[in-house]
Amino acid sequence: MEDFRTLVATHDGIALAELVRGKEVTPAELLAATLASVDAVNPALNAVAERLDEPARAAAASIIGRESVLAGVPTLIKDLFMPVRGARMANGSHLFGEYRPDFDGELVARLRRAGIPIFGTSLSPEFGTSYCTSSARFGITRNPWHPEVTAGGSSGAAAALVAARALPFAHGNDGGGSLRVPASCCGVFGLKPTRGRTPIGPMAGEGWAGMGINHAITRSVRDSAALLDLTAGADIGAPYAAPHQADTFLSATRREPGRLRIGVIECAPPWPTDPACAAALAHTVSLLTSLGHHVEPLASPVDSHAFYDQVFTIIGAQTRALLDGIARQRGEPVRDDEIEARTRIIVRDKGGVSGAQYAAAVDWIHALGRTFGRLMERYDVLLTPTLATPPLPPAALAIDDATLPLDAVIDRSHRFSPFTAWFNATGQPAMSVPFYWDERGLPIGSHFAGAFGAEALLFSLAAQLERAAPWAARVPPVCAVPAL
Repeated sequence: MEDFRTLVATHDGIALAELVRGKEVTPAELLAATLASVDAVNPALNAVAERLDEPARAAAASIIGRESVLAGVPTLIKDLFMPVRGARMANGSHLFGEYRPDFDGELVARLRRAGIPIFGTSLSPEFGTSYCTSSARFGITRNPWHPEVTAGGSSGAAAALVAARALPFAHGNDGGGSLRVPASCCGVFGLKPTRGRTPIGPMAGEGWAGMGINHAITRSVRDSAALLDLTAGADIGAPYAAPHQADTFLSATRREPGRLRIGVIECAPPWPTDPACAAALAHTVSLLTSLGHHVEPLASPVDSHAFYDQVFTIIGAQTRALLDGIARQRGEPVRDDEIEARTRIIVRDKGGVSGAQYAAAVDWIHALGRTFGRLMERYDVLLTPTLATPPLPPAALAIDDATLPLDAVIDRSHRFSPFTAWFNATGQPAMSVPFYWDERGLPIGSHFAGAFGAEALLFSLAAQLERAAPWAARVPPVCAVPAL
């Protein structure tokens, strides 16, 4: 068993699947090793929402290894509006009780068809609205690099387990940075795809007016590309569809990106960029220049206060709609004690906006997409820090006082992560890549965005950077194989 756990800790998903196809290891052995690794680290991390060991064992027993390039490699699904048949879907909240859907989300179904056993769900903050994976129901997910700082959110549990080498990849979703923020905090790779690239149904047509999307946290670039190949494509009735991709995303990781024009945005006023994050950005610029890319500074094109006001108009209206829908289904209104302070503030200040105000917010966001679209005619890629500060203590991001104004909530969250939500609004693909660790040993990611539909270019660039400055050898103090 120890040897199999070392395999899981040192190989990415594609490499593990190759061992399965070569009959050097079975899916059942990989699953057993992964379960043991999760058992080893989860007491320190608090990252697992629910285990589904027996269904996963049954799935592993039927996998032959030819279903896909990741067949036989087990994973987790984030517990946030992505149904897994028979699993509790709490969405990080007391509100949903023990609700257990009797169907899979389309993305989950595609992973199953690809021969990927699903052995449980990972934690999320309530409704995914925090950059810290913490909830009143499930507690705080800890960062494997340091227990006193956040693992990020809202896919922080997925990132913590991948960083701790318990598994090579895990599902997450991203409505304002929820894949990229935890990827930065935990020193792993996180890519948010183009709007409409992956399915969100059948429970919903869109999340947050198209800002939300599903994908994964991975240790290697090629695993992220392979997962996107397996899950890409609009599902039935989807309101959006990303541009057609002629070749596989995995093949893009094997191509050089060519000499790219890269615009660098260091700061998102009024929030400052911490010197450690500025140093990480400078380190990345130096690496890009050494690889022959043209890099030049660029001022932020975003009015932060106006932007987040419009974003929270959308979030507030859709959260109100969610709560109203639950009230109708159960025949009684949602009580304040069933939802957290952050949710109550959002609904109080933005849940009563008119239809006209909601439509105006969506129009404002779409106009920003046009602005960035024109900017991408000048640049192949935009580069920012993923975060404006290194990982913070969970208390620095917590909202426990429901009397706070929404502006205070926005300031607390987005002075930490001012950049990532831009690209949820524009629909562009964006990724956090780990190149830099600060003097405390905390990872700090660099954030790249491509033009709408340009995931292949981002994967090509990320793979080039991974070869030039590999990060996989860095192992956090909380690790599934302590002797690694």
